[in-house]
Order: sequence, then C-alpha cells, then structure tokens
Amino acid sequence: MDIDAANQTAVEQMMSARPMLTGLAPAREVIPGMKDNLILHAGPPIEWGRMSGPLRGGVIGALLFERLAKDEQAAIRLVEAGEVEFAPCHHHQTVGPMAGVTSASMEVYVIENRTQGNRAFSTLNEGYGKVLRYGAYSPDVLKKLHWMNDSLAGVLKAALAASDGIDLRALLAEALHMGDEGHNRNKAASLLYLKLLAPLVARVAQDSALEAEVLQFLGDNALSVLNPVMAACKAMADAGHGVEGSTVVTAMARNGTDFGIRVSGLEEAWFTAPAGIPQGLYFPGFTSEDANPDIGDSTITETAGIGGFAMAAAPAIVSFVSGTPQDALNATLEMYEITVAEHRHFTIPALDFRGTPTGIDIRKVVELGITPRINTGIAHKESGVGQVGAGLVRPPKEIFEQALIAYAEKYAL
Repeated sequence: MDIDAANQTAVEQMMSARPMLTGLAPAREVIPGMKDNLILHAGPPIEWGRMSGPLRGGVIGALLFERLAKDEQAAIRLVEAGEVEFAPCHHHQTVGPMAGVTSASMEVYVIENRTQGNRAFSTLNEGYGKVLRYGAYSPDVLKKLHWMNDSLAGVLKAALAASDGIDLRALLAEALHMGDEGHNRNKAASLLYLKLLAPLVARVAQDSALEAEVLQFLGDNALSVLNPVMAACKAMADAGHGVEGSTVVTAMARNGTDFGIRVSGLEEAWFTAPAGIPQGLYFPGFTSEDANPDIGDSTITETAGIGGFAMAAAPAIVSFVSGTPQDALNATLEMYEITVAEHRHFTIPALDFRGTPTGIDIRKVVELGITPRINTGIAHKESGVGQVGAGLVRPPKEIFEQALIAYAEKYAL
C-alpha cells in the first residue's frame, strides 16, 4: 500500500476542485435524500437526548419555521413522539455553521464543482446577533428567516441565474491576499461577494426598495459569504474523499456535544470524542462558564486548508479570537507539520506566497502529537442567547488515534 501516493491523489483532487456558486433552490428540491420531516444538523450523528442547548434550539426553530409545530412545546412533543428525523448535514452533501440546521423548505446555495462534478449546499447566513444558528427561535428570528427565504433568496436566485456563476475558489484566493482567513474573518471576501452580486442584483431586481434592502443586508453582514464558502470547502473536501488507502481527513465537524472526523480511505465512518470548549475572548458579561462545547460544520474550512490553517494571512483575526499576530503566523507554520501539501491556489503573502497547509494526515497528527488549529465562534450553552465570544480550539487527539487504528485494521497493516 503506497499511502503517500494515495494521499497525493486525495489532496490533488481537493486542490483541483473548482467550486462555483450557481444558484439557490429549496432544500427539498436539491439536497439528496431531503424529506419534509428531516432536520439536518452540524457535526457527527446525534440523537435528541444528547443534543446541546443551541442545537435543540435550532431544531425547535426549524420546526416552527416549517410550521410543523405552533410553539416550542408542540415542537418538543413532535420530536419526542418520533415524528422528526435527524441526520448530519455531511451525510447529505451539506454544511451549516454552529447548530447547522437545515430544513426542507429553506433556500440553500447550490455549489457545483466544475472539475469533479460533485455538489454541495448550505443555507443563507443570517448575520450577527440573535439567530437560528445559535438556537434562537423568537418571532423576530423567524420573521427574518422568512424574509431571507422569500425575498432575499428570490433576488439572489434571479441574480445568479443571470450570471455564469461565482468562482468561490478564486474569491477565496483573492480574500487571503486581503487579510481574510476564510472562517472567522470574511470581511474582504464578503465585500468581494457583494461586488460580484451588486450589478447582477441591480439588473434583475423588480423593486428598487427591495434591491436596496438586499444590498444593505449583504453589505452589513461581514459573514454573508461564510455559508457559500463553507459549501465550497465541502465540495473541495468531498472531491478528495473515498481514495483507497488515503489517510487524509476529509471532514471535521462538531454538534455541540461531540467532535468528529472522517478520513478519505475509511469510507463514511465517523471517529468521535467529546468536544472541548474554545479558549478565547468573551463578550462583556460572559465567561467560559457560559460557553457551550464546540459546535458547527465550519471546520470544513480548516479541512480544506484555510481558516485556522491560514491565520498567517489574517493577523487581525487575533483581535477577535485572542493572541498576537505572531501567534497567527505560528499557527499556520505548525500546521505544515501535519499536512500533505501546500495549496496551489490559496497562498499567503506574509510567507512569501507559500501555499496554505492542506490535507491533514492522521498519521502525522498521531506521530507528532500535533492536532489541527481551529478558530471558531463560541456559543452560549443555552439556546437562543447567541454568540458569547470567539477563540481557538483543537480536536481531541483520540479521534485521530481511533481513525489510525481503524485504518490499520482495514488495510491489515
């Protein structure tokens, strides 16, 4: 078994992937296996009884959004009666930030990998504050979601239909040269996204007031591009999945209770352990006592070679997640130790345009004892409170050890 050759194949397929944002559609129409009573969530598989506060809140909010329940208690009764099914977003070519909930009628971005032909999906980003992805489901949260689904998505759908699609790999490559890292700092990428969308929106909008509202909403949200970027990273990572003999990680994800990974050469198996609480900066009035364990699918960015792996490109990120610019540089340099390649398209000016570290190798993680660096938002442990800070976290080392043991058993090493 030539493991190194298999890993080069997996990473080459990840790097050659060209994810294009081509449109939007209701989840039930495009996400494989989507059903009206199915709620997709972030992270590895989990049942209702083990869900954290933010994820439970997200589920309740999704059921209210779908009008499958009239209030919180009715939603809980529906779940406890077994009328609602759950599955990881990752099992359905989808990713979602934080709670990550996706339900059947939600409009989702459609990302097409023009190189290998696979697709990926994500919901629209709600912005900051009290939002569904942090488990909020009050009337104002639901009102905003319905506006996004009915008005915002309609305009974006028409705008993208009038284009050849948006090349998200190219957008990310440019944003890395403008101080972003693609996970928690997306200020440049979101402005690039707005620049590309604005003329299309102006061309198709039938109502000038709605046009202004849409552009204002996108412009005010420094995370507007995060969700399609996550789906782009999912499309890239999936392009490297399923390579026989490869020890490259193709998914890292958290559901607020467990942290899980999947490995290219180990089919669809998850390797999980309890998620940790990020270390970082808390908003005024909050401490680590308020924090929920790590949650969300956004670690797909690190899996694809950006986010915490590209912090050297974004020294200003430390004002949000803690640390110094030198810490950001060191974070990236450390990740070269556990990865297979340097990305051809994602480069870092501060490192003489060296490619970002790409393709986490479980062998190197276990051998060196170095786990991936992740920067992340911190959710309150109770549903609906929202984000209480941001910081840095690492996956539990034992999940890489579990994966390596399973690899040795499968390939009789």
